[in-house]
Amino acid sequence: MVPNVITLLALCAGLTAIRLAAEGTFEWAVYAIVFAAVLDGIDGRVARLLKGTSRFGAELDSLADFVNFGVAPAVTLYFWGLHEARAAGWIGAMVFAIAAGLRLARFNVTIDDPNRPAWAANFFVGMPAPAGAITVLLPVYVHFLGIPAPAFMVPIMLIYTLAIGLLMVSRLPVYSGKKVGKRVPPDLVLPVFIGVVVFFALLIAYPWGLLTIGTLVYLATLPFGWLSHRGYVRRDAEANAQGKSVEHQDERPETAGDVSTPSNSHGAVLPFERGGERPTGR
Repeated sequence: MVPNVITLLALCAGLTAIRLAAEGTFEWAVYAIVFAAVLDGIDGRVARLLKGTSRFGAELDSLADFVNFGVAPAVTLYFWGLHEARAAGWIGAMVFAIAAGLRLARFNVTIDDPNRPAWAANFFVGMPAPAGAITVLLPVYVHFLGIPAPAFMVPIMLIYTLAIGLLMVSRLPVYSGKKVGKRVPPDLVLPVFIGVVVFFALLIAYPWGLLTIGTLVYLATLPFGWLSHRGYVRRDAEANAQGKSVEHQDERPETAGDVSTPSNSHGAVLPFERGGERPTGR
Protein backbone atom coordinates (compact mmCIF):
# COMPACT_ATOMS: atom_id res chain seq x y z
CA MET A 1 0.00 0.00 0.00
CA VAL A 2 2.66 2.53 1.03
CA PRO A 3 4.91 1.97 -2.04
CA ASN A 4 1.91 2.39 -4.36
CA VAL A 5 1.00 5.67 -2.66
CA ILE A 6 4.54 6.92 -3.22
CA THR A 7 4.32 5.90 -6.88
CA LEU A 8 1.03 7.78 -7.26
CA LEU A 9 2.59 10.88 -5.68
CA ALA A 10 5.40 10.65 -8.24
CA LEU A 11 2.81 10.35 -11.02
CA CYS A 12 1.07 13.46 -9.72
CA ALA A 13 4.39 15.29 -9.83
CA GLY A 14 4.98 14.22 -13.43
CA LEU A 15 1.51 15.28 -14.56
CA THR A 16 1.94 18.59 -12.76
CA ALA A 17 5.24 19.11 -14.57
CA ILE A 18 3.40 18.80 -17.90
CA ARG A 19 0.89 21.44 -16.85
CA LEU A 20 3.59 23.80 -15.56
CA ALA A 21 5.57 23.44 -18.78
CA ALA A 22 2.48 24.24 -20.84
CA GLU A 23 1.96 27.36 -18.72
CA GLY A 24 5.58 28.43 -19.21
CA THR A 25 6.66 27.90 -15.59
CA PHE A 26 9.71 25.87 -16.54
CA GLU A 27 11.58 26.19 -13.23
CA TRP A 28 8.79 24.50 -11.32
CA ALA A 29 8.29 21.98 -14.11
CA VAL A 30 11.89 20.86 -13.66
CA TYR A 31 11.45 20.80 -9.89
CA ALA A 32 8.43 18.52 -10.30
CA ILE A 33 10.36 16.10 -12.55
CA VAL A 34 13.28 15.99 -10.10
CA PHE A 35 10.83 15.40 -7.24
CA ALA A 36 9.28 12.53 -9.20
CA ALA A 37 12.76 11.04 -9.69
CA VAL A 38 13.43 11.22 -5.95
CA LEU A 39 10.14 9.47 -5.20
CA ASP A 40 10.90 6.84 -7.84
CA GLY A 41 14.13 6.02 -6.05
CA ILE A 42 12.26 5.67 -2.76
CA ASP A 43 9.23 3.56 -3.65
CA GLY A 44 11.16 0.47 -4.72
CA ARG A 45 13.36 0.50 -1.63
CA VAL A 46 10.33 0.97 0.62
CA ALA A 47 8.57 -1.94 -1.10
CA ARG A 48 11.56 -4.22 -0.54
CA LEU A 49 11.96 -3.01 3.04
CA LEU A 50 8.30 -3.68 3.87
CA LYS A 51 8.26 -6.83 1.72
CA GLY A 52 5.34 -5.32 -0.14
CA THR A 53 6.46 -5.95 -3.71
CA SER A 54 3.69 -7.04 -6.07
CA ARG A 55 3.00 -7.41 -9.76
CA PHE A 56 0.44 -4.61 -9.57
CA GLY A 57 2.97 -2.26 -7.99
CA ALA A 58 5.56 -3.10 -10.64
CA GLU A 59 3.13 -2.35 -13.48
CA LEU A 60 1.96 0.87 -11.83
CA ASP A 61 5.54 1.98 -11.34
CA SER A 62 6.35 1.32 -15.00
CA LEU A 63 3.36 3.33 -16.24
CA ALA A 64 4.20 6.19 -13.89
CA ASP A 65 7.81 6.19 -15.07
CA PHE A 66 6.71 6.55 -18.69
CA VAL A 67 4.72 9.68 -17.83
CA ASN A 68 7.24 11.13 -15.39
CA PHE A 69 10.45 10.43 -17.30
CA GLY A 70 9.25 10.10 -20.88
CA VAL A 71 6.33 12.42 -21.52
CA ALA A 72 7.01 15.16 -18.94
CA PRO A 73 10.66 15.89 -19.94
CA ALA A 74 9.77 15.73 -23.65
CA VAL A 75 6.89 18.19 -23.27
CA THR A 76 9.03 20.47 -21.08
CA LEU A 77 11.83 20.57 -23.64
CA TYR A 78 9.41 21.18 -26.48
CA PHE A 79 7.67 24.13 -24.84
CA TRP A 80 10.98 25.51 -23.58
CA GLY A 81 13.01 25.52 -26.80
CA LEU A 82 12.41 22.66 -29.20
CA HIS A 83 9.25 24.33 -30.55
CA GLU A 84 11.53 26.76 -32.37
CA ALA A 85 12.61 23.88 -34.61
CA ARG A 86 8.93 23.39 -35.53
CA ALA A 87 8.22 19.86 -36.79
CA ALA A 88 11.79 18.67 -36.18
CA GLY A 89 11.56 19.77 -32.56
CA TRP A 90 8.31 17.90 -32.05
CA ILE A 91 9.79 14.80 -33.66
CA GLY A 92 12.77 15.02 -31.29
CA ALA A 93 10.44 15.27 -28.28
CA MET A 94 8.38 12.29 -29.50
CA VAL A 95 11.49 10.19 -30.15
CA PHE A 96 12.67 10.80 -26.59
CA ALA A 97 9.29 9.88 -25.08
CA ILE A 98 9.00 6.75 -27.23
CA ALA A 99 12.58 5.75 -26.33
CA ALA A 100 11.67 6.00 -22.64
CA GLY A 101 8.64 3.76 -23.21
CA LEU A 102 10.71 1.19 -25.10
CA ARG A 103 13.38 1.28 -22.40
CA LEU A 104 10.81 0.55 -19.70
CA ALA A 105 9.19 -2.23 -21.73
CA ARG A 106 12.54 -3.92 -22.25
CA PHE A 107 13.29 -3.66 -18.55
CA ASN A 108 10.00 -5.37 -17.67
CA VAL A 109 10.73 -8.19 -20.09
CA THR A 110 14.31 -8.89 -19.05
CA ILE A 111 13.99 -8.47 -15.28
CA ASP A 112 12.76 -12.05 -14.81
CA ASP A 113 15.27 -13.68 -17.15
CA PRO A 114 16.43 -16.87 -15.35
CA ASN A 115 19.57 -17.11 -17.49
CA ARG A 116 21.05 -13.84 -16.27
CA PRO A 117 24.23 -14.20 -14.18
CA ALA A 118 24.10 -12.90 -10.63
CA TRP A 119 26.41 -9.98 -11.37
CA ALA A 120 24.05 -8.70 -14.10
CA ALA A 121 21.91 -7.11 -11.38
CA ASN A 122 24.68 -4.53 -10.95
CA PHE A 123 23.97 -3.08 -14.40
CA PHE A 124 21.12 -1.63 -16.44
CA VAL A 125 20.88 -2.30 -20.15
CA GLY A 126 20.83 1.22 -21.53
CA MET A 127 20.46 4.44 -19.59
CA PRO A 128 17.57 4.12 -17.10
CA ALA A 129 14.53 6.32 -17.71
CA PRO A 130 14.87 8.49 -14.55
CA ALA A 131 18.51 9.22 -15.35
CA GLY A 132 17.56 9.96 -18.96
CA ALA A 133 14.93 12.46 -17.82
CA ILE A 134 17.33 14.28 -15.50
CA THR A 135 20.14 14.19 -18.08
CA VAL A 136 18.13 15.39 -21.08
CA LEU A 137 17.18 18.58 -19.23
CA LEU A 138 20.82 19.75 -19.13
CA PRO A 139 20.20 22.65 -21.59
CA VAL A 140 17.51 23.97 -19.25
CA TYR A 141 19.88 23.85 -16.27
CA VAL A 142 22.55 25.72 -18.22
CA HIS A 143 20.02 28.35 -19.26
CA PHE A 144 18.93 29.01 -15.67
CA LEU A 145 22.58 29.28 -14.63
CA GLY A 146 22.70 32.41 -16.79
CA ILE A 147 25.21 31.07 -19.29
CA PRO A 148 24.66 32.76 -22.68
CA ALA A 149 23.31 30.38 -25.29
CA PRO A 150 24.89 30.25 -28.76
CA ALA A 151 22.88 31.18 -31.83
CA PHE A 152 22.63 27.53 -32.89
CA MET A 153 21.40 26.35 -29.49
CA VAL A 154 18.18 24.79 -30.83
CA PRO A 155 19.93 22.35 -33.26
CA ILE A 156 22.36 21.38 -30.49
CA MET A 157 19.49 20.75 -28.09
CA LEU A 158 17.68 18.66 -30.72
CA ILE A 159 20.74 16.50 -31.36
CA TYR A 160 21.37 16.16 -27.62
CA THR A 161 17.76 15.06 -27.00
CA LEU A 162 17.99 12.41 -29.72
CA ALA A 163 21.35 11.22 -28.34
CA ILE A 164 19.94 10.71 -24.83
CA GLY A 165 16.99 8.84 -26.31
CA LEU A 166 19.36 6.54 -28.19
CA LEU A 167 21.34 5.91 -25.01
CA MET A 168 18.17 4.75 -23.28
CA VAL A 169 17.33 2.17 -25.96
CA SER A 170 20.94 1.14 -26.53
CA ARG A 171 22.63 -1.99 -25.15
CA LEU A 172 25.13 0.10 -23.19
CA PRO A 173 25.74 -1.41 -19.71
CA VAL A 174 25.12 1.27 -17.09
CA TYR A 175 25.97 0.80 -13.43
CA SER A 176 22.69 0.45 -11.53
CA GLY A 177 23.78 1.37 -8.01
CA LYS A 178 21.05 -0.87 -6.55
CA LYS A 179 23.39 -2.29 -3.94
CA VAL A 180 24.49 1.14 -2.73
CA GLY A 181 23.05 1.85 0.69
CA LYS A 182 21.56 -1.59 1.23
CA ARG A 183 23.78 -2.31 4.19
CA VAL A 184 25.49 0.64 5.80
CA PRO A 185 28.05 -0.18 8.50
CA PRO A 186 26.97 1.15 11.91
CA ASP A 187 29.95 3.50 12.15
CA LEU A 188 28.95 5.12 8.81
CA VAL A 189 25.25 5.67 9.51
CA LEU A 190 25.67 9.21 10.84
CA PRO A 191 28.06 10.33 8.05
CA VAL A 192 25.60 8.97 5.47
CA PHE A 193 22.73 10.88 7.06
CA ILE A 194 24.80 14.05 7.09
CA GLY A 195 25.76 13.52 3.44
CA VAL A 196 22.12 13.09 2.41
CA VAL A 197 21.11 16.24 4.31
CA VAL A 198 23.93 18.24 2.74
CA PHE A 199 23.01 16.97 -0.72
CA PHE A 200 19.37 18.05 -0.43
CA ALA A 201 20.41 21.35 1.13
CA LEU A 202 22.67 22.05 -1.85
CA LEU A 203 19.91 20.94 -4.22
CA ILE A 204 17.52 23.46 -2.68
CA ALA A 205 20.08 26.28 -2.42
CA TYR A 206 21.90 25.77 -5.74
CA PRO A 207 19.62 23.59 -7.88
CA TRP A 208 20.89 24.51 -11.33
CA GLY A 209 24.57 24.29 -10.48
CA LEU A 210 24.19 20.96 -8.70
CA LEU A 211 22.03 19.47 -11.45
CA THR A 212 24.48 20.63 -14.13
CA ILE A 213 27.50 19.19 -12.33
CA GLY A 214 25.66 15.98 -11.48
CA THR A 215 24.58 15.49 -15.11
CA LEU A 216 28.08 16.05 -16.48
CA VAL A 217 29.62 13.69 -13.90
CA TYR A 218 27.03 11.03 -14.67
CA LEU A 219 27.68 11.24 -18.41
CA ALA A 220 31.43 11.05 -17.77
CA THR A 221 31.05 7.85 -15.71
CA LEU A 222 29.16 5.92 -18.41
CA PRO A 223 32.35 4.48 -19.99
CA PHE A 224 33.43 3.08 -16.61
CA GLY A 225 30.23 1.07 -16.35
CA TRP A 226 30.92 -0.39 -19.78
CA LEU A 227 34.49 -1.30 -18.79
CA SER A 228 33.30 -2.94 -15.56
CA HIS A 229 30.68 -4.96 -17.43
CA ARG A 230 33.29 -6.04 -19.96
CA GLY A 231 35.50 -7.31 -17.12
CA TYR A 232 32.65 -9.44 -15.73
CA VAL A 233 31.97 -10.89 -19.18
CA ARG A 234 35.65 -11.70 -19.70
CA ARG A 235 35.93 -13.46 -16.34
CA ASP A 236 32.81 -15.49 -17.08
CA ALA A 237 34.23 -16.51 -20.45
CA GLU A 238 37.51 -17.58 -18.86
CA ALA A 239 35.70 -19.58 -16.17
CA ASN A 240 33.56 -21.34 -18.79
CA ALA A 241 36.63 -22.12 -20.88
CA GLN A 242 38.40 -23.64 -17.87
CA GLY A 243 35.33 -25.68 -16.99
CA LYS A 244 35.07 -27.09 -20.50
CA SER A 245 38.79 -27.94 -20.45
CA VAL A 246 38.41 -29.89 -17.20
CA GLU A 247 35.38 -31.76 -18.55
CA HIS A 248 37.32 -32.66 -21.69
CA GLN A 249 40.16 -34.10 -19.63
CA ASP A 250 37.76 -36.11 -17.47
CA GLU A 251 36.08 -37.62 -20.52
CA ARG A 252 39.38 -38.57 -22.26
CA PRO A 253 39.22 -42.30 -23.33
CA GLU A 254 41.67 -44.84 -21.95
CA THR A 255 44.66 -45.56 -24.13
CA ALA A 256 45.70 -49.03 -25.32
CA GLY A 257 48.60 -49.10 -22.85
CA ASP A 258 46.16 -48.79 -19.97
CA VAL A 259 44.42 -52.09 -20.86
CA SER A 260 45.89 -55.09 -18.99
CA THR A 261 45.41 -58.75 -19.79
CA PRO A 262 43.93 -60.99 -17.14
CA SER A 263 46.34 -63.14 -15.18
CA ASN A 264 46.02 -66.30 -13.15
CA SER A 265 45.85 -64.28 -9.96
CA HIS A 266 42.50 -62.76 -11.06
CA GLY A 267 40.70 -66.14 -11.11
CA ALA A 268 41.77 -67.52 -14.54
CA VAL A 269 41.43 -71.38 -14.52
CA LEU A 270 43.99 -73.46 -16.43
CA PRO A 271 43.04 -76.73 -18.13
CA PHE A 272 45.03 -79.05 -15.78
CA GLU A 273 43.32 -77.37 -12.77
CA ARG A 274 40.03 -78.81 -14.02
CA GLY A 275 41.48 -82.37 -13.89
CA GLY A 276 43.14 -82.39 -17.30
CA GLU A 277 46.67 -83.46 -18.12
CA ARG A 278 49.43 -81.11 -17.11
CA PRO A 279 51.31 -79.93 -20.17
CA THR A 280 54.95 -80.95 -20.50
CA GLY A 281 57.76 -79.07 -22.13
CA ARG A 282 59.00 -80.16 -25.51
